[in-house]
Amino acid sequence: MDKNEKGKKERTKKSNEKGMYKLKEWVQPDKLDWQMLCRNPKAIRLLEQNQDKIDWHELSGNPEACALLERNLDKVCWYNLSKNPCAVSILKKNRSKAICMTLCENSNPQAISIIENPERIVWWRLSANPEAIHLIEANLDKVDWSCLSLNPAAIHILEANPEKIGWLFLSKNPAAIHLLEANLDKINWANLSSNPAAIRLLEANQDKINWEILSSNRDKIDWHQLYFNPEGIQILETLQAVDWEAISFNQGIFDYDYANMTRPFTEELLAVIYHPDNISRLF
Repeated sequence: MDKNEKGKKERTKKSNEKGMYKLKEWVQPDKLDWQMLCRNPKAIRLLEQNQDKIDWHELSGNPEACALLERNLDKVCWYNLSKNPCAVSILKKNRSKAICMTLCENSNPQAISIIENPERIVWWRLSANPEAIHLIEANLDKVDWSCLSLNPAAIHILEANPEKIGWLFLSKNPAAIHLLEANLDKINWANLSSNPAAIRLLEANQDKINWEILSSNRDKIDWHQLYFNPEGIQILETLQAVDWEAISFNQGIFDYDYANMTRPFTEELLAVIYHPDNISRLF
């Protein structure tokens, strides 16, 4: 692939990503909270169009914002950027500014290598990191079991050590539904309400009521946590009084913007079809 073709492909990809999402029709833009939107991975297009409203501290942790952050390194928060999985290339170029504590949270497999001194690893942070499971398995005496209970890659370790499970945090773990279903008396329902894999469990525990009736049951569902659950958007959009600050973080407020995606996709498709390597197949 020559440089021009590669450059065009990259521009097409960025164009697709930039225009991929739009707010759903029922969402009221003037009521959204910009600080929370800066944490929303699907809000990048909206934020690029309103850069005067960006909270750079919050945006620095947004995994879809790296192109925007790289153009504004003088504004980033290095504490939050250090835990941003898309920012590893930036962090490698700025090792002296990287923060070890939040690097330990970074879900990019290459992030831990930026910590040059293993003694600087913050184990309670690392314990929740699914990409650090190899280090965790080799250092079980150092892990924080409560934080490990959050780790979706650590289920096999938790199953082998059930007495060490932190049920408060396990209730948030999307990979732990089978354990939670077998231990309903140990569930923390507030945390379960933010678990994207737990909607069916929440529903089943409400005497198998439907979604409409579920929205009126406040005895076990934590509504503040539910606002952060993208799978709970079908419940939230039916509420008369919406918490616009909390829902601004929810990716479920966005839909694909197919109209904006169509043109660059068509250009890329035509470029592939009429590439010299493929043109002979048309005749």
